[in-house]
Amino acid sequence: MLWVKSLHIVFITSWFAGLFYLPRIFVNLAMVPPESVAERARLLLMSRKLYRFMTLLAWPAVIFGLWLWLGYGIGLGPGSGWMHVKLAIVVLLIAYHLYCGRLLARFERQQELRGHVWFRWFNEAPVLMLLAVVLLVVLKPF
Repeated sequence: MLWVKSLHIVFITSWFAGLFYLPRIFVNLAMVPPESVAERARLLLMSRKLYRFMTLLAWPAVIFGLWLWLGYGIGLGPGSGWMHVKLAIVVLLIAYHLYCGRLLARFERQQELRGHVWFRWFNEAPVLMLLAVVLLVVLKPF
Protein backbone atom coordinates (compact mmCIF):
# COMPACT_ATOMS: atom_id res chain seq x y z
CA MET A 1 0.00 0.00 0.00
CA LEU A 2 2.87 2.42 0.69
CA TRP A 3 4.03 2.14 -2.94
CA VAL A 4 0.55 3.03 -4.18
CA LYS A 5 0.28 5.90 -1.71
CA SER A 6 3.72 7.21 -2.70
CA LEU A 7 2.90 7.08 -6.42
CA HIS A 8 -0.43 8.77 -5.76
CA ILE A 9 1.35 11.63 -3.98
CA VAL A 10 3.95 11.97 -6.76
CA PHE A 11 1.35 12.12 -9.53
CA ILE A 12 -0.93 14.44 -7.57
CA THR A 13 1.99 16.79 -6.96
CA SER A 14 2.97 16.70 -10.64
CA TRP A 15 -0.61 17.25 -11.81
CA PHE A 16 -0.98 20.20 -9.46
CA ALA A 17 2.19 21.77 -10.83
CA GLY A 18 0.36 21.98 -14.15
CA LEU A 19 -2.88 23.17 -12.52
CA PHE A 20 -0.91 25.98 -10.88
CA TYR A 21 1.14 26.98 -13.92
CA LEU A 22 -1.27 26.75 -16.89
CA PRO A 23 -3.62 29.46 -15.58
CA ARG A 24 -0.54 31.61 -14.96
CA ILE A 25 0.29 31.28 -18.66
CA PHE A 26 -3.32 32.34 -19.34
CA VAL A 27 -2.63 35.52 -17.33
CA ASN A 28 0.30 36.23 -19.65
CA LEU A 29 -1.74 35.39 -22.75
CA ALA A 30 -4.46 37.80 -21.65
CA MET A 31 -1.81 40.54 -21.38
CA VAL A 32 -0.19 39.99 -24.81
CA PRO A 33 -0.72 42.98 -27.12
CA PRO A 34 -2.41 42.06 -30.44
CA GLU A 35 0.72 42.94 -32.42
CA SER A 36 2.93 40.47 -30.48
CA VAL A 37 2.26 37.48 -32.69
CA ALA A 38 5.47 35.61 -31.80
CA GLU A 39 4.93 36.02 -28.05
CA ARG A 40 1.35 34.80 -28.37
CA ALA A 41 2.42 31.81 -30.46
CA ARG A 42 5.12 30.88 -27.94
CA LEU A 43 2.72 31.07 -25.00
CA LEU A 44 0.11 29.02 -26.87
CA LEU A 45 2.72 26.36 -27.68
CA MET A 46 3.76 26.22 -24.01
CA SER A 47 0.10 25.98 -22.97
CA ARG A 48 -0.69 23.14 -25.38
CA LYS A 49 2.34 21.12 -24.30
CA LEU A 50 1.66 21.71 -20.60
CA TYR A 51 -2.04 20.79 -20.95
CA ARG A 52 -1.18 17.50 -22.68
CA PHE A 53 1.49 16.71 -20.08
CA MET A 54 -0.72 17.50 -17.09
CA THR A 55 -3.52 15.40 -18.59
CA LEU A 56 -1.12 12.46 -18.75
CA LEU A 57 -0.24 13.07 -15.09
CA ALA A 58 -3.87 13.35 -13.96
CA TRP A 59 -4.76 9.82 -15.06
CA PRO A 60 -2.36 7.92 -12.79
CA ALA A 61 -3.12 10.36 -9.94
CA VAL A 62 -6.81 9.45 -10.15
CA ILE A 63 -6.13 5.74 -10.72
CA PHE A 64 -3.81 5.44 -7.71
CA GLY A 65 -6.32 7.40 -5.62
CA LEU A 66 -9.12 5.02 -6.61
CA TRP A 67 -6.83 2.09 -5.83
CA LEU A 68 -6.23 3.44 -2.32
CA TRP A 69 -9.93 4.13 -1.79
CA LEU A 70 -11.47 0.98 -3.24
CA GLY A 71 -8.54 -1.45 -3.12
CA TYR A 72 -7.34 -0.69 0.39
CA GLY A 73 -10.55 0.72 1.84
CA ILE A 74 -9.11 4.11 2.78
CA GLY A 75 -12.05 6.39 3.50
CA LEU A 76 -14.64 3.62 3.68
CA GLY A 77 -16.69 2.80 6.71
CA PRO A 78 -17.76 4.86 9.72
CA GLY A 79 -16.18 8.27 10.13
CA SER A 80 -15.42 8.63 6.46
CA GLY A 81 -17.47 11.73 5.72
CA TRP A 82 -14.22 13.55 4.97
CA MET A 83 -13.69 11.22 1.99
CA HIS A 84 -17.01 12.24 0.42
CA VAL A 85 -16.01 15.90 0.59
CA LYS A 86 -12.54 15.07 -0.74
CA LEU A 87 -14.05 13.17 -3.69
CA ALA A 88 -16.32 16.12 -4.45
CA ILE A 89 -13.26 18.37 -4.54
CA VAL A 90 -11.47 15.89 -6.84
CA VAL A 91 -14.46 16.09 -9.20
CA LEU A 92 -14.16 19.90 -9.08
CA LEU A 93 -10.43 19.62 -9.85
CA ILE A 94 -11.12 17.42 -12.87
CA ALA A 95 -13.74 19.93 -14.03
CA TYR A 96 -11.22 22.76 -13.51
CA HIS A 97 -8.66 20.81 -15.56
CA LEU A 98 -11.15 20.29 -18.40
CA TYR A 99 -12.22 23.94 -18.25
CA CYS A 100 -8.56 24.92 -18.66
CA GLY A 101 -8.63 22.92 -21.89
CA ARG A 102 -11.68 24.87 -23.06
CA LEU A 103 -10.00 28.16 -22.17
CA LEU A 104 -6.90 27.12 -24.10
CA ALA A 105 -9.03 26.35 -27.15
CA ARG A 106 -10.65 29.78 -26.86
CA PHE A 107 -7.24 31.44 -26.69
CA GLU A 108 -6.16 29.50 -29.79
CA ARG A 109 -9.25 30.75 -31.66
CA GLN A 110 -8.65 34.27 -30.27
CA GLN A 111 -12.10 34.20 -28.69
CA GLU A 112 -11.11 34.67 -25.05
CA LEU A 113 -12.18 38.12 -23.90
CA ARG A 114 -11.49 37.93 -20.17
CA GLY A 115 -8.71 40.10 -18.82
CA HIS A 116 -5.61 39.16 -16.88
CA VAL A 117 -7.22 40.09 -13.55
CA TRP A 118 -9.91 37.42 -14.03
CA PHE A 119 -7.22 34.84 -14.79
CA ARG A 120 -5.26 35.88 -11.69
CA TRP A 121 -8.32 35.01 -9.58
CA PHE A 122 -8.96 31.85 -11.61
CA ASN A 123 -5.37 30.83 -10.87
CA GLU A 124 -6.11 30.71 -7.11
CA ALA A 125 -8.81 28.01 -7.28
CA PRO A 126 -6.47 24.97 -7.31
CA VAL A 127 -4.53 26.40 -4.35
CA LEU A 128 -7.72 26.56 -2.28
CA MET A 129 -8.82 23.10 -3.39
CA LEU A 130 -5.41 21.61 -2.55
CA LEU A 131 -5.53 23.22 0.88
CA ALA A 132 -8.99 21.77 1.51
CA VAL A 133 -7.97 18.27 0.38
CA VAL A 134 -4.81 18.21 2.48
CA LEU A 135 -6.70 19.38 5.57
CA LEU A 136 -9.41 16.75 5.00
CA VAL A 137 -6.92 13.92 4.51
CA VAL A 138 -4.70 14.83 7.45
CA LEU A 139 -7.33 15.93 9.98
CA LYS A 140 -10.24 13.65 8.92
CA PRO A 141 -12.62 16.03 10.70
CA PHE A 142 -15.78 13.96 10.19
